Amino acid sequence: MFSVHKAVFPVAGIDTRFLPATKSSPKEMLPIIDKPLIQYAVEEAIAAGITELIFVTGRGKRVIEDHFDKSYEVEHVLMARGMQNLVEIVQDVMPRHAKCVYVRQAEPLGLGHAVLCAQKLIGDEPFAVVLADDLLEGQPPVLEQMIHLFSHYDCSVLAVEEFESSEAPDHGVIDGRHWDERVISVSGIVEKPAPENAPSNYGIAGRYVLMPGIFEHLRPVRPDAQGQIHLTPAIDSMLKDEQVLGYEFVGTRYDCGTKLGYLKATVDFALHHKEVRDPFGAWLHSRVGDVRG
Repeated sequence: MFSVHKAVFPVAGIDTRFLPATKSSPKEMLPIIDKPLIQYAVEEAIAAGITELIFVTGRGKRVIEDHFDKSYEVEHVLMARGMQNLVEIVQDVMPRHAKCVYVRQAEPLGLGHAVLCAQKLIGDEPFAVVLADDLLEGQPPVLEQMIHLFSHYDCSVLAVEEFESSEAPDHGVIDGRHWDERVISVSGIVEKPAPENAPSNYGIAGRYVLMPGIFEHLRPVRPDAQGQIHLTPAIDSMLKDEQVLGYEFVGTRYDCGTKLGYLKATVDFALHHKEVRDPFGAWLHSRVGDVRG
């Protein structure tokens, strides 16, 4: 019986879709209301029982390390002003029962390369991979759902969702058959195929629970035409040796790597935020009326 205690957060990539906002600040630090995307991802991992958070960082990503570090100056100012509630909010950013570890990816060479950078820290344990720009909202949290499934089957699990056929070029697309409710036995996986070449309408949704055998299959993967080493060819190769499952998670995915997905997340989270939901909901209702008019 295996257990999952480590999660890899690949945060070294360069984002072009949100320029100039991401020129000096990572996309993972883009806020949804009052928390950055990376904090939502970390909170999801902590809720799933992860105790070691491995951030694969790169140039210009120091702000992520600072975010999860203690801020004496901010806490001192807030305490001097009698804002104890805000002190607690700042302190709660830092995971209390988990440790943060940082490893450098010298060049942003793709998701597969980022995972490979974490190999020495992972060792021979199963681990999770969490992409912060895929904001997944579920109860229980999606990674917790996946680890529960992993503990039952003792094999790698990929979070998947159904998509429109025209969206195939935006996904790693799986092939396979349904084993059980929401569980797909994966027989193949293709990175961003043309719609006519997609083996199914199920794509990976930014969450992975992987057996350590993935590293043997990652090392031989060659870069694509853009110099990127993808994770999907390694998973496809791993299928020769071991079982991989796709899991149709219970929840909602917001693709915050796109402007539209980011805006959808912002609106939905605002409508459930206790501080702003009522005035924002009223304002939004009036604006929808203006648009319809």
